[in-house]
Amino acid sequence: MANIFNFLISTPLYNGFILLIKNLPFFDAGVIIIIFTIVVKVIMLPLSLKASRSQLEMKSTEKDLALIKEQYKDNKEEHSRKTMEYYKEKGINPFSGFLVLLIQLPILIGLYRVFIKSGLPVINTALLYRFVMAPTSVNMLFLNLINISQKSLILAIVAGITTYFQVSLASGAQSQGTGTQGDVAKMMQVQMKYFFPILMTFIAYSISSAVVLYLITSNLFAIGQEIYIKKKYHKTTLVV
Repeated sequence: MANIFNFLISTPLYNGFILLIKNLPFFDAGVIIIIFTIVVKVIMLPLSLKASRSQLEMKSTEKDLALIKEQYKDNKEEHSRKTMEYYKEKGINPFSGFLVLLIQLPILIGLYRVFIKSGLPVINTALLYRFVMAPTSVNMLFLNLINISQKSLILAIVAGITTYFQVSLASGAQSQGTGTQGDVAKMMQVQMKYFFPILMTFIAYSISSAVVLYLITSNLFAIGQEIYIKKKYHKTTLVV
């Protein structure tokens, strides 16, 4: 299974990354990481937008589904049938968002593995296709300031900050419900909003800055995408 994953996803992504380094020698490796991450994210954008739309559609059905559940709480079979009829009537596929995310997941894992196992500035020529030539050297000094082959406290802090805004925007779009369940959901969102960025900062400071640049770029792209989704599909206030 690992060999299939590498053949179909990791190796092609690695070759694409090295191809950019080879053909854009005037950019350092950090800038190439940013460019490559954005290119892959843009290619995946239609799938990401479809998943986001599916989540919004599912969110809009919560009240109606709650009424159906209450009405048929003593008849699980009828409850299931009425729920599927409701989805059909509204033209909603409850599994579409999950399927879209499932398609994206291997690509995201492959992209992460490219950076965490890239071994830069050393190029793994054994993974290169015949038409991909390894660059003679790789500039690891990001913007002539930060050596991304080493740890960077500055980039780790930026990773934590961007994670905070990304989590805040994502959690702001989720329904919290009412009663005890709503209180629990709200508490978990608060913990995620503040604890996860701190955790991410510590993790980012323990790994290569090349991977951290990928994480920062991914966070910024996700923030931009979330803002676009909110402006285009609903009028919720941006909460950070």
